[in-house]
Amino acid sequence: MSAHDQLVMYLCEITRLLWKLLLPLLLLCMLLVAVLVLLVLAVRLWLQSSRNARRAREGRPTVAFFHPYCNAGGGGERVLWCAIRALQNRYADINFVVYTGDLGVTGQQILEGARQHFNIVLPRPVRFVFLQHRVLVEPGLFPHFTLLGQSVGSIFLGWEALTELVPDLYVDSMGYAFTLPLFRYLGGCSVGSYVHYPTISTDMLSVVRERNPRFNNPDFISNSLFLSAFKLVYYCLFAVLYGMAGSCSDVIMVNSSWTLDHILSLWRSPNRTSVVYPPCDVSAFLDVPLEEDGDRKSHSIVSVGQFRPEKDHRLQIRAFKKVLDRRERSGVREGLKLVLIGGCRNQEDEDRVLMLRGLCQELGIADRVEFKLNVSFEELKRQMSEATIGLHTMWNEHFGIGVVQCMAAGKVILAHKSGGPKLDIVRPVDGGQTGFLAEDEDSYAEAIEKILALPPDSRLQIRRNARQSVARFSDQEFEACFLAAMEPLMGTLER
Repeated sequence: MSAHDQLVMYLCEITRLLWKLLLPLLLLCMLLVAVLVLLVLAVRLWLQSSRNARRAREGRPTVAFFHPYCNAGGGGERVLWCAIRALQNRYADINFVVYTGDLGVTGQQILEGARQHFNIVLPRPVRFVFLQHRVLVEPGLFPHFTLLGQSVGSIFLGWEALTELVPDLYVDSMGYAFTLPLFRYLGGCSVGSYVHYPTISTDMLSVVRERNPRFNNPDFISNSLFLSAFKLVYYCLFAVLYGMAGSCSDVIMVNSSWTLDHILSLWRSPNRTSVVYPPCDVSAFLDVPLEEDGDRKSHSIVSVGQFRPEKDHRLQIRAFKKVLDRRERSGVREGLKLVLIGGCRNQEDEDRVLMLRGLCQELGIADRVEFKLNVSFEELKRQMSEATIGLHTMWNEHFGIGVVQCMAAGKVILAHKSGGPKLDIVRPVDGGQTGFLAEDEDSYAEAIEKILALPPDSRLQIRRNARQSVARFSDQEFEACFLAAMEPLMGTLER
């Protein structure tokens, strides 16, 4: 028998063997699928029985908000407390729960923090479910494949939340989209979401595709064609999964036009999606007097934002250094200082502040830069009232509550030329200028010099325009839009 005939015979034998194994394999697959379906149904029945028992015990439905960092003191937390306050004022016969990972504080301390930071007092107490495994969504736990790691971690954290308490209505108010199918299909809950920032966006895909170095696209990746191609495939696959998870939401609220564009392209649910601008405490800053500042001997530039890498405080410090150098060369003796105000969520943020302080020392401007960490609302307002310029540098900021607050306080705002500030906030009012936009160290430095060189009456007119424009971002506007968006879900709750 020739070698060719032997090869053909072996191939035929292998084919017959595979054919014989095909039916058992199909049966095994069907059995595994059936076991999985039964397991899911059993878990769903168990969770629903837990919810029914709670309903019988409490006699009223429960709305739960998933916000693992509810004590962080940022703009997302202000949205949370304003949303709960609006629902409590409208619906007196519903219990409200917050899933949080803040283990070092009590519920009363969290509510007191909301009062101090945001001047928000809830009409009634809320119940806190303290989650033990928030570390699963910490970016530091996943030095590589961070998006995927945090998303998988959020599923486990969501499972912990679901097993602790099964609500009637679940609202993800922090952007953990992969918890939505968990609560909808296993918990049997109605599901809503408020999206501050998409976990992945088409802009992020563009950054990788164009091999543009950013804080989330380090040089060793952007400089490598192979790594960039691999990361692009990874991002594309993740975007598909993210869109599938997000589309599980019955009601989708987004905080800006920029976020709306990305969520529509990823979640593909236009009939369930609406823009609800976040609540900015506009009224609290309206009593800051609007007066000409021409007689000031010194000016301060104030920045409001959490100390996270994407806020790009390094850009602020370096641009400020350039301004000081230029003024020194020009012989300008008018005093100028930079005040960085923000919250620190964890040790990583505190370490980042130390690095920023080190940068100030390195540049020789430590005596001109002040850091104000986790300040009270009263201190925030005081710093705002003393400042001339409000500074913002985050690329593609989803909205920018700090930008609105600066404008309401009558500051001349200088924001990044992208995202929410560009599309929604720093827009002309009746043809009048409301602020300035920049995008790199040089353009920021030039804009600061231009603002300081303006005649006092011109600066005053810009400040007036800005204050007039921010009424559409008030607490009252947010509550009206939020309640209108939530009405279809709230109407499904049995009382």
